[in-house]
Order: sequence, then C-alpha cells, then structure tokens
Amino acid sequence: MDPVTLSVLASALGGIAEEMGAVLIRGAYSSNIKERRDCSTALFDAKGRMVAQAEHIPVHLGAMPEAVAAVMGRSPEPGDVFAINDPYSGGTHLPDITLVSPVAHEGGIVGYAVTRAHHSDVGGMRPGSMPSDSREIYGEGIIIPPVRLVRRGEYVDDVLDLLLANVRTPALRRGDLRAQIAANNIAGVRVGELIQRRGEDVVLEAFDEVISYTEKRTREAIRDLPDGEFSAEDFLEGDGTTDEDIPVRATVRVDGDGMTVDFAGTSGAVRGNVNCPLPVTRSACYFALRVLLPKDVPANAGTYAPLEIRAPEGSLVNAKRPSAVVAGNVETSNRIADTVLAALSGFAPDDLPAQGQGTMNNVIIGGSGAGGWTYYETIGGGQGASRRGPGPSGVHVGMSNTLNTPVEAFELEYPMRVRRYELLYGSGGAGEHRGGDGIVRSIEVLEGGASLSLLTDRRRYGPRGTNGGEPGAVGENLLNGEGLPAKTSRELEAGDVVTVKTPGGGGYGREEPG
Repeated sequence: MDPVTLSVLASALGGIAEEMGAVLIRGAYSSNIKERRDCSTALFDAKGRMVAQAEHIPVHLGAMPEAVAAVMGRSPEPGDVFAINDPYSGGTHLPDITLVSPVAHEGGIVGYAVTRAHHSDVGGMRPGSMPSDSREIYGEGIIIPPVRLVRRGEYVDDVLDLLLANVRTPALRRGDLRAQIAANNIAGVRVGELIQRRGEDVVLEAFDEVISYTEKRTREAIRDLPDGEFSAEDFLEGDGTTDEDIPVRATVRVDGDGMTVDFAGTSGAVRGNVNCPLPVTRSACYFALRVLLPKDVPANAGTYAPLEIRAPEGSLVNAKRPSAVVAGNVETSNRIADTVLAALSGFAPDDLPAQGQGTMNNVIIGGSGAGGWTYYETIGGGQGASRRGPGPSGVHVGMSNTLNTPVEAFELEYPMRVRRYELLYGSGGAGEHRGGDGIVRSIEVLEGGASLSLLTDRRRYGPRGTNGGEPGAVGENLLNGEGLPAKTSRELEAGDVVTVKTPGGGGYGREEPG
C-alpha cells in the first residue's frame, strides 16, 4: 500500500476509535465516565489484533486483546454484543466491564469494536466494588465471563436483569452499558462507510499494513538501544492485610530488535488484593515500552509484537483464581510500570523521566441504603521531571489517564461536600528541573452509614528522582486529621472528613547551589 493511502486510512481508523470514545462519554450516565472519562475504546481486526485505539487509559487498552480472544472463543455472530469482566478470562478487575461487538460487512465479520469502562459499582462486599479488605475475587463483585448482552441485535433481557440485580446502582449501570453498546455500534457504521468509499479489500489490507508499519517502527526503536540487560526492583507498601513491603523485580533484555521483560524474583501472589492477572502486567509493560517510542508511532498490535513477557505463574504479576485482584489493576500496575521503566533507563538514561507519583490514589465512598450511591475517583499527583523540563503538577500519571470529578458535578450527585482541593505546593522533588506537585483533596460526608475504601501507595517511599534529582514527597491519607494506612476501609458518619494528599514527582538533575 502506498504511504499516502496508508496514512489516510490509519487516520480514519484512529478517528473511528476516537469517535467511539466520544459517543461513550456523551452517552454515559455516571460521573465516573461522563466527567472523569474512565473508559477506553479500540478497533480490532477479524484475527483479534488491535488495529487502532483512542488515547484513553493505558491499563485498559493493553489488556483488551485477551478480552477479544475470549469472546472469539464463544463463536460470536453479527449483531451480538458480549460483556466480560472476569480477570481470569480476559478482564482486568471486576469494575472494568468490557463490551465486544463483531463488526460485520455483507454477513461476514471483518473486525471487532471494543469498549471498556469502569463501572462505579458491580456488587461485592463494599459499595464501589473496590474494597481494601477483599481476600478472594468473589468478594469484589459479580464475575462476568464472556456472555451475550445482545444476540443478533436483540437484548438478552435475562442476562441484563441478572447483572443489574447484583449492583447497588442499577439505573446508572444500565445507562452506562447502553452507552458502551452505542459506541460499539457507531464503529460498525463508520467501518461500513469506510468500506463503501474504499472497498473491503483495501480496508482489510490497511488493517494489516497499519500493524506491520507499527511493528517495523517499534523494532527500529529497540534496535537503536544497546544489546544487554538491566534489572530494577521496587516495592508495594503492603496488600491490605499486612504493611510489609512486597517486592516487584524486573529484568529487561534487549537483543537486536526484540525485548524481553522477566519478572523472576517478584513476590508470589499475596493474601490481599494487589495481585495482578497477566493482562494487567502486559498493559504495564506495554506502557513502559510506549514511553520509549517516538510520539508518532501508533499504538496497536504491532507495537507490542517485539516484546516478550515472562511472569512466573502464581506470582504477584501472574495471579491465578481465586486471588483477589481489584487493587492490582490500579496500584500494582503502576509499580510494575515504574520498575520496568527503571530497568529501561539503563538503556536510555537521558530519555526517561524521573518517577511520577506511582499511584492512582483510589477513593471509594458509598452508601448501601434504598437510595444507594457510589463515588469512585482516582486523584492526580506529580509527574516526574526530565531533561526537557519540570514535571507537570496535579495530573494523572502512568497507568491512568483520567480527569477529575469537577466540584460542581461532585456536590450535585453525591451527599458530600469538597472542603479543600488544591495543589500541594513544594511536594515535587528538587533538582535542576523540579518534579510536579501533588494534590490535596478533602471530602466531607453529609450523611451517615457510608463506607470508605482507600487503595493507595507511595505513602512510605517517595517517587525517585533521576540524574541526582531529589525524590518527590510521599502521600498521606487522613480521616478527621488522623492518619490512615495506605490501604484501608472504614465506616463513616455524617461530618467525617476524608483527606488525601498525593505524592509529588521526582526531580531531574542536581539543583545548582544558590
């Protein structure tokens, strides 16, 4: 395919993925999706290879291929929409529900439209479905294997009724699922229009060519690195059952145009819920690789073809059923990315930034009464500085790419009030270029009988600086001014105030005296 045609069609496919995201965000009911944009969209070919993705959530997108593969194993037909959230058959953690729809042309399947959205309640032991105290996956919510929500264009009401009967906010969940279905449908329409304009053979050839081009560009970037291996180690600060450090170890090997990430030496699976299913570990490694690549390299199956991942079965980074995993997706994924990036810095010490905050600072508050409600938010922090300049402040870092919940939307939707929300000035690490500052957010609960869960990290070890830069400040969790552990659950009464102070990013280079 000539370069101009390839460029035009690659942009068209990327545009379809972006439009899917716009439809999902505008059609969603919950603030977690319509305000925070905690969702992702992508287009796959008929072989289950990602062709194009919207620039959404890294931890969602890197794990999507396993979900598509699981659905392909269920003999999908045109007009079907499959739902899946099971981390052990293609999902990440239970709140992330993925919908997969075959994209058909003249009765044949030419690809798959995929949306993944974080639903702020899917049942389980605590409102918000992200407890700090789950010990196996069954306490974290309803488990959905690949199952049809829509069969040949008709809703499967029994399946939807079963799903909604197991959540605390069924009206919101119904609306968000319908928004995901609408996003998948628009992909089918747009691919059909593209085929009408260009022809099916050309469009399907573009699927192959886009992936091939991206793999070529990725292998070129890897080939520019020196052959060899570098290792790094980092730690999770407890798992909700213990406060002990949990090691994550990664060795990165480069050989020609191929790269291997080996997690030998990483902790075995733990009793708490910071375990990772393998798709989440893949996502974190893919993200780390993407940081090294030029900005104009697309993200699709070709990006990841040169990367081999070795994760010991039954370990923290390749957990097996029934290990609890809800925090693995949000916290351990960040630590995996940090560790792999630290190892990669041995190959390209001037090209990678200092560590960012390295946590999503998950705050979950909800009530289980007749008018049940659930609030979920990840809070931004400091990004690491680099040789190019200071790190941004108050942003989502690493495996998250969401926005905040605006105060106005927050106070309209929940029986809570934002008491304080500002940058935590001076929390970024010092250096020639300072790390970005974290955030402080204080929330007052206005009605009793609420439940709080916090899933956070970097409360003991600050994000590391690089090239002599200082580490960023650690984060802190408070309830009515009293310190809370990094991972904890509490019952709340009216008037209680939850405060989360997020870490700053690491500094870059030594600060000049004076």
